[in-house]
Amino acid sequence: MKRPPDFNRLARLYRWMEFFSFGPWLGLTRNTYLNDLAHSRQALVLGDGDGRFTGRLLRANPAVRVDAVDASSAMLHALLGRAGTQADRIRVHLADVRTWQPPAPVVAPPYDLIVTHFFLDCLSTQEVQLLAARLRSVVSPHASWIVSEFAIPPGWYGRFIAVPVVSSLYFCFGLLTGLEARNLPDHSAALGRAGFTLLERRSRLAGLLIAERWLASQLDSRLTPGETPL
Repeated sequence: MKRPPDFNRLARLYRWMEFFSFGPWLGLTRNTYLNDLAHSRQALVLGDGDGRFTGRLLRANPAVRVDAVDASSAMLHALLGRAGTQADRIRVHLADVRTWQPPAPVVAPPYDLIVTHFFLDCLSTQEVQLLAARLRSVVSPHASWIVSEFAIPPGWYGRFIAVPVVSSLYFCFGLLTGLEARNLPDHSAALGRAGFTLLERRSRLAGLLIAERWLASQLDSRLTPGETPL
């Protein structure tokens, strides 16, 4: 298995790199479903970078406890710093998520929330599927999985705008961190094969950014997932 990318050197710059490249749009996408997470009690947050979402989740939900997993010690340190006085509700795990195992014995209560913001794009489709299958066994029956990601929309915008943007991001992060991935994984197929069901998708920047809510349970056959541009 290849080594995970090294984001340590970017921890202090990450927020500004993001702002100067995409302005507020990545942050808005991360927080799309934040107000819907008030009932979560046990969250698993994978690769949240410098912890801006985790900090907001802890402030919005005073009862939630978080397991945060990242292969970067500097990012985990930044995440704890952003949590401030709420840091006692976080357990950090310095690990490659591809091989990380949830704490033994099995988490009690089980995770009712999984969060991956702009993280699955560091993995291959097969790695996403293996991760999802592993996590499917440690979540509650109606757990939510919140995903934020880049996407390639159909048509000219996808070919001439989204593809060059995504390709340039992979190139830059490859140089800066050693990230070896060069293509977006098919996370939708991977999560679906692992037993998760898409409930809702919202898009920004004409489909370049997407926010999704997946469920660990099966949807009623009369319902169809909706997509909303924001």
